[in-house]
Amino acid sequence: MALGFLERSEGVYRNSPSADTFLDRSKATYAGGILEMANSRLYPFWGSLTEALHTGKPQNEHKHGGDVFDAIYHDQEGLERFLHGMTGLSMGKAMVIAERFPWADCRTVLDVGGAVGCVPVAVAQRHPHMSGGVFALPRVRPVFEKYVASFGLEDRLTFHGGDFFTDDLPRADVIVLGQILHGWGLEEKRLLLKEAYDALPDGGAVLAYDAIIDDDRKENTFGLLASLNMLIETRSGFEYPAAGGRAWLADTGFSGSRIEPLTDGYSMLVGIK
Repeated sequence: MALGFLERSEGVYRNSPSADTFLDRSKATYAGGILEMANSRLYPFWGSLTEALHTGKPQNEHKHGGDVFDAIYHDQEGLERFLHGMTGLSMGKAMVIAERFPWADCRTVLDVGGAVGCVPVAVAQRHPHMSGGVFALPRVRPVFEKYVASFGLEDRLTFHGGDFFTDDLPRADVIVLGQILHGWGLEEKRLLLKEAYDALPDGGAVLAYDAIIDDDRKENTFGLLASLNMLIETRSGFEYPAAGGRAWLADTGFSGSRIEPLTDGYSMLVGIK
């Protein structure tokens, strides 16, 4: 089966357009960070999947009394590897969100825990009237600023340092929770949605995307596997069905909600305040 990474013409091989865009480390659109992170970090932990299923406990640093975020944020190299891994997972979704969501009546977007900022970058590139940024732990700032500068968007995208469990979110017309809810238990999921609700104006929107599982738990195999990864990597995180996410939005106070498919087994919950 052809993977489509290479093209051949008159005996000469070259990258396909997709590979040239997403698998060239020298380009800001490089999405291979997730493959590098899977190789260096996730693969050894998945070797203990059987134990995770038997015990219901994570198999990463938590297993030996450590903390996953301490391990990831321990050094700049590990931090950047993690951030670019998350960017690799989000790149395609960012492009779809920038294209499909109705941004015409919005002015600002804030990506909470948004790694290097590929979602606001995609939105700002596609919609010149938009500005915004990322809210993340302060150590992420230099990686974010380097990435944003590579697109020449420093004047429109800003970094906000803080902890989303202890600090108020900056206000914005649209707040993005990309691959954030799935990492936490039900109480934390509800708290994060409340934080977003409080930071939005009336008519504002929260966009929460994860590998959302279909309500019958039959179709989205990737989402089910991603939920296993949450078991291995977190104390209480899990992927969730669309009906559950919409119920949490309603309980938080959002007046309406919908779910929209993105790419690669991911979907987006949209809640309107």
